[in-house]
Amino acid sequence: MQAKAIVCRSNVRQWAAFFSAYTSDNNYCFNTGWYGPTATTSESWLDALRRYYGNNKELCYCPLAKKPVIEGGRHPFAAFSTVPSFPSFGSQGNSGSYGMNAWVYNPPREVTLNPFGLPTSNNWRNANVRGASNIPLLLDSMWIDAWPDTNNEPPPRDGDFYGSGPMGSRQIRMFCINRHEGTVNGAFVDFSVRKIGLKELWKLKWHRSSDLNAPTPDWPDWMKGFKHY
Repeated sequence: MQAKAIVCRSNVRQWAAFFSAYTSDNNYCFNTGWYGPTATTSESWLDALRRYYGNNKELCYCPLAKKPVIEGGRHPFAAFSTVPSFPSFGSQGNSGSYGMNAWVYNPPREVTLNPFGLPTSNNWRNANVRGASNIPLLLDSMWIDAWPDTNNEPPPRDGDFYGSGPMGSRQIRMFCINRHEGTVNGAFVDFSVRKIGLKELWKLKWHRSSDLNAPTPDWPDWMKGFKHY
């Protein structure tokens, strides 16, 4: 497990380098992400960075999470596949087990709300921002991207995205998965890479208005023994 966690962190470090190259080539800006009914897969981070990683599929997966859910994979040790969820993207789709903090996307200026009705004025959009070392970019994940916040509730069980409340209030659950002994591997907007404690996810600056002093969640039983931050 530990050796595979090290390989996973190496993968994330490679992705940080690809994001750094992409932003250097695009006036420090990140990719647009997909917004609205006309969005296509070419706006996802996996496609935006394809020219940098050469479609190397091995880099798309944590070595502990290679089997997609649609093929019998089980969270937290499962990959995602966009094909069944977004068939309009074509048979190629995207699959992997890392996800982007969607608040980093740089959507078109005319797009004022994200898919959950939250303002895109909170998006970071580029890498040249203050506090970049505490802004998540890419992490171990159950889905290709998510819009987390510090007021989101933790999953009641490991790998359980579902539960009560609006979908927008559950986004942090995509990253709150016990894949590496109480941690996930993650890259930040300054392109640094490190382990992130699961409870630490609530101390990160996901978007411009994230409240770092938000009340501590009521931790579910499976998280109570993890390190506090």
